[in-house]
Amino acid sequence: MSTPSDQYPPSPPPSPPPYETPPPVGHSNDDKNLAMLTHLSGIILSVLVPLIVWLIHKDRSDKAYLVAEAKEALNFQITVLIGYVICWVLTIIVIGAFLSPLLWLVNLVLCIVAAVKVSSDGTYRYPFALRLVN
Repeated sequence: MSTPSDQYPPSPPPSPPPYETPPPVGHSNDDKNLAMLTHLSGIILSVLVPLIVWLIHKDRSDKAYLVAEAKEALNFQITVLIGYVICWVLTIIVIGAFLSPLLWLVNLVLCIVAAVKVSSDGTYRYPFALRLVN
């Protein structure tokens, strides 16, 4: 004789849950946008915005990404500022007058590259910068 369980086919395995996007790891879009603006602000405002962002968020553990990007931008802008002082001193022998626009162009290009890289990948490290702020 057959039992009722023999008459029904075995049930299929449960289907996997629908695909959900994972939550962002490490930083939010607001932090990413603020980091991008911090890098871009170096073109006009030099060390001012990176310093303010770093000072406001340096003690918050949930803003570690933003603090790291603000420190990177601040270190680079301090390096550029030191470069401008050296160019000003070198204007005595005329070469500083030629190096100053070159330094401005390097600052412009690297700030734009940093902003684009931060907005797409998330992090950027300047190729040459004195790491004075840790």
